[in-house]
Amino acid sequence: MSSTRHPVVAEPITTARLTLEPLRVAHAEEMAVVLGDPALHTFIGGAPDDVTALRARYTRMVAGAPDPGVSWCNWVLRRSADGRLAGTVQATVRPGGPGARGDGAEIAWMVGTPWQGQGLATEAARGLVEWLRGRPEVTHLLAHIRPDHAASAAVARAAGLGPTDERHEGEVRWRLALSS
Repeated sequence: MSSTRHPVVAEPITTARLTLEPLRVAHAEEMAVVLGDPALHTFIGGAPDDVTALRARYTRMVAGAPDPGVSWCNWVLRRSADGRLAGTVQATVRPGGPGARGDGAEIAWMVGTPWQGQGLATEAARGLVEWLRGRPEVTHLLAHIRPDHAASAAVARAAGLGPTDERHEGEVRWRLALSS
């Protein structure tokens, strides 16, 4: 890609029950509660961040990727019904590489324990995929999902991604081509 490549920047996304708000450092306090259940880390490892650590992480994320060719797009999920935050979605957009016909976006999602099982992750992931479909430079999507994480696999499938035979650090690579 040329050096004049423009970054992809997160914009608000509205779905039936959610507003995906571009991440701000000010979200850290409420998100520390939303993401505070250690059970959320069963599949991704680690432990929940406290408010201070989450604020520091959000500061880095909002500042953007150190590589100017990579775009970090992060959102929090705000429930329309009560205005509370319920989770996150993200897309890391990278140049496709030599010979590639466009950029790829690696996507991920996480919904706080109290809001799981309500279809919010699926709704948010679908909204994210549709938003990325509207970015002509993004031609394919990728997600990494542990083979034993049935709920995340269901979200990926509902958002249009399909599993591949490829593995990365023990996780299955799921893909979706956005362009013809």
